[in-house]
Amino acid sequence: MKVSDILQFKGDSVHTVLSWNTVPEAAARLAGPPAIGALVVSDDGFRERVDGIVSERDIVRRFASDGAGLVKLTVADIMTRHVITCSPDDSIAEVMATMNRWRHRHLPVVENGKLCGLISIGDVVKQRLAEMSTEAGVLRDIYLASH
Repeated sequence: MKVSDILQFKGDSVHTVLSWNTVPEAAARLAGPPAIGALVVSDDGFRERVDGIVSERDIVRRFASDGAGLVKLTVADIMTRHVITCSPDDSIAEVMATMNRWRHRHLPVVENGKLCGLISIGDVVKQRLAEMSTEAGVLRDIYLASH
């Protein structure tokens, strides 16, 4: 299974934010509706380029150090600038390993240099569980057919 299989089920819509938006604006977008865990920062106006990513985690960590001063900051002040991405052709196993290695919960999906989706660790786990259920069913059927 590949990332494209997740996007086929989930869809390719991506919630974005501009780097000059305030942290409270980003927090409001994260709170929803729909409630989401991360926003891709894309300043090109077409939501195609990935300039960064900002998550609930980023906001909480900066709140711990900046307190109420956080409301005066922009997304650019707290976002992750060096974003690890994946491709629609990457396998679920590769993406799981990447997310685990770097401790990221969200990966933008980029194809030919353009943003085409966003997947979360929840999406990946859900897909993997579906795969495992199918595999278990096939093995069960093989066993039952042989006895």
